[in-house]
Amino acid sequence: MACSSCSTGKDGQPRGCKNNGTCGTDGCNKLTVFDWLSNMSLPNGQKPFDCVEVRFKNSRKEFFRNVDNLPLSIGDIVATQAKSGHDVGMVTLTGELVKVQMKRKKVSPEDDTVPKIYRKATQRDIDVWQKCRNKEEEIKKRSREIAIALKLEMKLSDVEFQGDGSKATFYYTAEERVDFRQLIKDMAKAFGIRIEMRQIGYRQEAQRLGGVGSCGRELCCSTWLTDFRSVSTASARYQQLALNPQKLAGQCGKLKCCLNYELDMYLEALKDFPSQDSKLLTKKGIAFCQKTDIFKETLWFSYKDDPATWHALNKEQVLEILEKNKKNEKIASLEEYAEENVVEEKMVFENVVGQDSLTRFDRPKKKRKKKRRKNRSKTTSNA
Repeated sequence: MACSSCSTGKDGQPRGCKNNGTCGTDGCNKLTVFDWLSNMSLPNGQKPFDCVEVRFKNSRKEFFRNVDNLPLSIGDIVATQAKSGHDVGMVTLTGELVKVQMKRKKVSPEDDTVPKIYRKATQRDIDVWQKCRNKEEEIKKRSREIAIALKLEMKLSDVEFQGDGSKATFYYTAEERVDFRQLIKDMAKAFGIRIEMRQIGYRQEAQRLGGVGSCGRELCCSTWLTDFRSVSTASARYQQLALNPQKLAGQCGKLKCCLNYELDMYLEALKDFPSQDSKLLTKKGIAFCQKTDIFKETLWFSYKDDPATWHALNKEQVLEILEKNKKNEKIASLEEYAEENVVEEKMVFENVVGQDSLTRFDRPKKKRKKKRRKNRSKTTSNA
């Protein structure tokens, strides 16, 4: 997705809106919402819901009450109430869907403490807002230099200015508790603004910064994922993935969120499977489970004395053997059951090239010249 200002120029070079996915046209924004109720009219006598959802830099969204009943639509730039001064953001949702989102975020629609919208942003508000946004990268670089000079064990990942430019919020990550009182004093003296420090997790840092994952797509956390559930190595074990930290970790350094996407399907399929800790009692000895294939419904067992030799059994066979073991009955061997699952693979040879000749692209040989040379030799001999 890209807006008109993010597309390429005439010479093929990317122009870019330089807003990191937060441009004002709402074409390449993070967590863009589709209002599927926008074309539906309200019942007679019902007033539209007076709260709207406003998005600020990156994925920060808040709810505001439209006290003055301003005609707002998705994409409008508005000046909103802040703790001190005002902030500038973009409307991302209006109407009844805002009520649904407020209930989802556990915000009461009747709450009187919901901040209000002052007005639609004027050109002066937008100019001040853009001017502050352009200074963020330079201030972030200088603040990192100040933190390094103070030898603080923290990483400043992002800076967000308030719409009127009176305050800046610094987002940082740290392993332990950090005493940044001197840092705030130095930054307030250097920048001449009020400073607010906010600690975030490593997943929230990746959400704000964005990027491309190993799948080749944009990060889920920076495009559509809103809640971060805990991911453990058990998710990888259930899906029989190799516990390789380099492959299982995302750009945040934590386990990938996508490990939970198919976990429910695997857990549901494993309900009918025998436990991997199950043991099969045979006359040749005890057999242990080595591997399970959920899709093929196959389990591989090996004897305790010969762990290198695996025998493939299907799910029904294993359950049958376990039922016999419960009755104190031992089977003769695993080989009897494994022989039933052996399928002879027939080698099928196919012409991968098809009916085309391998020399179809070669230039045809010129045979006419040879005939002419033969005719010349015959005429000389006759003479």
